[in-house]
Amino acid sequence: MSENAISREFGNRVATMRRTHKITLDQLAERSGVSRSMLSQIERGKANPTLAVAARIADAFGLSIIHLIEEDIRPSLIEIVDAADEGAIFSEKNGCRLRTLTPLHMEKNIEFYELTFAPGGELDSDAHFSGTREVLTVTSGEVQLTVGAEGPTILKAGDTAHYPADRKHRIANAGRKDAVCYLVVSYA
Repeated sequence: MSENAISREFGNRVATMRRTHKITLDQLAERSGVSRSMLSQIERGKANPTLAVAARIADAFGLSIIHLIEEDIRPSLIEIVDAADEGAIFSEKNGCRLRTLTPLHMEKNIEFYELTFAPGGELDSDAHFSGTREVLTVTSGEVQLTVGAEGPTILKAGDTAHYPADRKHRIANAGRKDAVCYLVVSYA
């Protein structure tokens, strides 16, 4: 096996262990003492770690280097989007924070977001691809929903709206407190 192939295999094992243990790159960096950027390069097979670095990474998982290299590592069937992972914040603007709840490999077909609107916050969206639909559920507060020329419609905690998103649409906080919603975007 070439040095590049060994680096890629080691990086794949580190990435798999990190997903299995449900920890972020930042958490692994803190536990191992290896920088986040170095860990990212190792996982992508772009860096060949020294023996000392490999030992620190293995130790962060409670393993010896031998166990990290030789152990049969199977990815979990359960994928976690960690609440503490700042990489899951998709956008923060206009008083609206979007946190993606969908694993990256699924985002071609469906997207799932948590939306948190500060008072006066809004999410103004251009039309998506033809046939795209959205499902919006309000869990706290209240929001105004406008789709194309229709609306605004007031949605309160517990309400769910289904609508075509292949036209301009807007969601805005209609109250004086934060509003929290869950949004599913489905592409045709």
